Formats: sequence, structure tokens, C-alpha cells
Amino acid sequence: MSIIDPIELPVPYSVDEINREFWKLCSTHILHFQQCKGCGHWRHLPRYMCSKCGSPDWHWAPSSGKGVIFSWTTVHQPMHPAFGGKTPYASIIVEMEEGVRIVSQAPDLPIEDLKLDIPVEVYFEARTEDVTLPFFRVIE
Repeated sequence: MSIIDPIELPVPYSVDEINREFWKLCSTHILHFQQCKGCGHWRHLPRYMCSKCGSPDWHWAPSSGKGVIFSWTTVHQPMHPAFGGKTPYASIIVEMEEGVRIVSQAPDLPIEDLKLDIPVEVYFEARTEDVTLPFFRVIE
């Protein structure tokens, strides 16, 4: 078993016009997702219009920060030099209470203990002055 130290992970490299606010809001230590002003549908990854009703009107709304493990993959081959010698590790998909799914990690959850529907909550780790990443921990 190998657990990744979140401080050693690389930061996102594709911050753009539409997702910049997501990353900025992570620095508040409250997870936010886009929510459609037309139909109330939540979405992640950030987009310019609602996939449910097509409305271009949306706002950033705070999430409960809670969800369940929906899926995961165990990585055995490092795809970035920062992960060299740290495999295996798990990348998880969390289904949030709002219905959106987010890819992250649960560094303190051993790979052999992963299973579907484990309740988790978000926490944050600052990487740089501009980037704070969301991670997840098991809710006891």
C-alpha cells in the first residue's frame, strides 16, 4: 500500500477563463460548483451553459462538501514525474450530494479499504499562493 502525500502533487496546469473561478473559490475552503439559474441543475466541470435546459445563466453556489465514493482507479504506472516511486495510489470519483462528480484523492484512505458509497467530505490543501486543491476524507 502507498499513500500519496498531497503536498508533493503537481498543481493543475490548465486554468482557463471558465474554471479560474472554481480554483479561486477553493482557496476559501468551501467547495463551489456552478448552478443553473434557469433550472437549478448543478454542474462540474464548469461550462458556459446548462446541459439540462441550455440556459447560459448560472452562478457559483456552495456545495455541502459531502458525497460518496462513486468509483476509483488504482494507478500503478506514474504518469507524471512527481508520482515516481509513489505507486500504487488511487484516484477517486466522488458523487457529491448535489449530484455532480469530482475527481480527486483520499490520501488517508488505504487502497485496500476503498469500496463504493463510502461517505466522504472535502478538505483543502494549499499548493501555491494561487492554487488550493480539494481532497477527501472518510466521514466517521
